[in-house]
Amino acid sequence: MCTLCAHGQHNGYYTQYYNNPELLKQAKTWVESGEWRQGFNGAAPHSSVNVIDFYQQYQRNPKAWQAMFHWLATHDLLAIPAGRHEIEGTDLVASVEDSENRPLEKQNSESHYHHIDFQYVVSGVERFGILDHYTSTPNCKYDARKDVIHYNYKADRTRFYDSKPDEFFIFFPRDWHIAKINNSGNDQKIRVIVVKQKAIL
Repeated sequence: MCTLCAHGQHNGYYTQYYNNPELLKQAKTWVESGEWRQGFNGAAPHSSVNVIDFYQQYQRNPKAWQAMFHWLATHDLLAIPAGRHEIEGTDLVASVEDSENRPLEKQNSESHYHHIDFQYVVSGVERFGILDHYTSTPNCKYDARKDVIHYNYKADRTRFYDSKPDEFFIFFPRDWHIAKINNSGNDQKIRVIVVKQKAIL
């Protein structure tokens, strides 16, 4: 059974909470086993990744996830041309983006009802923000064509994480997030691989 985090609003609510210790144990064991990797050994899930969502979504659509990780394992992600690359045997597309971070106030927040964002920075440092559901509210109507909704949020209730090449991030439908935020250094140039997976309920 899923429910909001029992810790209360003062601690915030940042990702889907599952009141199921046995499921959490299964998910952690599965992630740690690395059976999902398909030879992709360059990075691990960031600590913010919801391991139960990862575990369940992978089990519901294994061919797509396996194809994505196999593609990541078998391509030179630093040398491959920027642009959209089809992942063979699926309808997935890997977007290779040479981009730059920007100030927080210039970046849109977002979430998706029907898709999952896999984001892997292979060069540079990208900062992500994950919004607190208790203190964030939609600031526009849901765009069904793009499967996106944006939010008003409080920066002091947002959790910020820096993404480096040894970790990847996955944002599931309950992970309201902001991408490509300026890091604390002088170099804001990044190369990031983005793959959108279908969320299967």
